[in-house]
Amino acid sequence: MSPREALDTATVKAATLLGQRGVLGQLTPGAMADLVAVPGDPWADVHELEFPASVLAVARAGAGTNNIPVARLSKRGIPVFNAPGANANAVKELVMAGLFLAARNICGAWGYVRGLSGDDEAIEEAIERGKKQFVGYELPGRTLGVIGLGAIGVEVANAALGLRMKVLGYDPQITVQRAWQLSSGVEQALSLDDLFARSDMITVHVPLMDATRALVNEPRLRLMKRGGVVLNFARAPIVDEQAILAALDRGALSTYVCDFPTAAAKDHAKVVALPHLGASTGEAEENCAIMVADTLRDFLENGNVRHCVNFPEALLPRAGCCRIAIANANVPNMVGQISTMLAEAGLNISDLLNKSRGDLAYTLLDVEGTVPDEVLASIKGIDGVLSARVL
Repeated sequence: MSPREALDTATVKAATLLGQRGVLGQLTPGAMADLVAVPGDPWADVHELEFPASVLAVARAGAGTNNIPVARLSKRGIPVFNAPGANANAVKELVMAGLFLAARNICGAWGYVRGLSGDDEAIEEAIERGKKQFVGYELPGRTLGVIGLGAIGVEVANAALGLRMKVLGYDPQITVQRAWQLSSGVEQALSLDDLFARSDMITVHVPLMDATRALVNEPRLRLMKRGGVVLNFARAPIVDEQAILAALDRGALSTYVCDFPTAAAKDHAKVVALPHLGASTGEAEENCAIMVADTLRDFLENGNVRHCVNFPEALLPRAGCCRIAIANANVPNMVGQISTMLAEAGLNISDLLNKSRGDLAYTLLDVEGTVPDEVLASIKGIDGVLSARVL
């Protein structure tokens, strides 16, 4: 099933083709749309977009949601969905390539060969003279530090073990699901400083937030073994670029491999800067699109919430009854007020699920019979209810 076909089954009135580059739905104040679908590209920034009252959900065909006004949407009871893990294999493969590029000086060696001139004999003579400057090392026995053990970090750690590297992992917030997926051969670092001090190579796989901005910085780089390598395929500001360049210039680091070229770094002899290729595979884009389409369809049709950055996960099997989905402020007696209104309308609750996440709560109620418009309007009028709909 294509992304468009999957979305069509949810009777979406207006949406962009998920994952398609260069496309972002332009919503006008008078437009009618059930959802806004944001492509995976970080340039697709919708912070300034005026979302119509009809919008029920916003989705990102990727993992990061820095380009979406999550807090503003939360206040309106609008969930923001993403696609965690859908591009994990694509990023993992690029990180593995980055390890080899750094260890074997491949980019420098390739550039050297492309700069040679003369006939075959002259080129061969130059190669024999110059190849010593590109002597590298093998990965088995080297220690890779993996910061962040989400979907991508776990795949990177497990793959590095397959290369017979020693692997240190650090993630104080690792989920049970990811812990089950992580190989037992990955050793837990006691702290970030511990990981930096023991690693030959370090790769970061954490979201960008205040706590992770400049996580790789000058004091931590000074803890690394001389000649170390840093890889950044997460977000540019997670690494203090000036500290990286200074460490490269003094020989403390041998290579910086990143997916975020800048004017200062792209031409540095010890920097391998790629044009944000982490999730740039046809398979990853399709995986993200299908994952988000399926998530949105389940939300629009059944009210279920998964892969959401601001709502709690809420999955309630559908029993064929009329369902009410309600987002509200996480305050006492909300469920009690809603239940009372339904009881007064003569509606019996056959099943109920109530979940909370921070300041937000989400409730699914299956009721016997049809919910009149005036009852739904009364529920929407409860102080603290952000959104409510009948499915």
